[in-house]
Amino acid sequence: MQPTTPSAPGRAAPGIPAQAAALLGFLLAVGIVGAIGSAATLPAIPDWYAGLAKPGYTPPNWLFGPAWTALYLAMAVAAWLVWRRRDRFPVRIPLTAWAVQLVLNALWSVLFFGLRLPGPALLEILVLWVAILVTLLGFRGVSRPAGWLMAPYLAWVSYAVALNAGIWILN
Repeated sequence: MQPTTPSAPGRAAPGIPAQAAALLGFLLAVGIVGAIGSAATLPAIPDWYAGLAKPGYTPPNWLFGPAWTALYLAMAVAAWLVWRRRDRFPVRIPLTAWAVQLVLNALWSVLFFGLRLPGPALLEILVLWVAILVTLLGFRGVSRPAGWLMAPYLAWVSYAVALNAGIWILN
């Protein structure tokens, strides 16, 4: 018999297979967004992005892959931690906010790199920033660790706003 956590009356706590499946689902979701972002980004780097004037605070290209990998992993684990508390807290709104920010994340890559539109991408990333903040606050109300796991993402996107703005102004 598997140990379970206490749950709401009439609702069984998720067992290990359900928890593993949920975590894999969240990892798959961020993986799809990462793949969309990469598909939009990678073709633009050698010609279009390389030719742009960039602010002096632009990080080296090699840093983006590891940074986004860590951020996507943290986002998936944060969503999973919130999902795990669904028997004790209302999680529909925070998880919906998470899904919205994930879609906005993919959209930014398409706008900025795929369509090569830094101005509209700047407006969109500001909306993304708000969506991340809403998600972080919603997650924090359900699971403090989940909220903290979203904080580096908010910080990175804050930096990305400055990069996007700098590129838009310089070009």
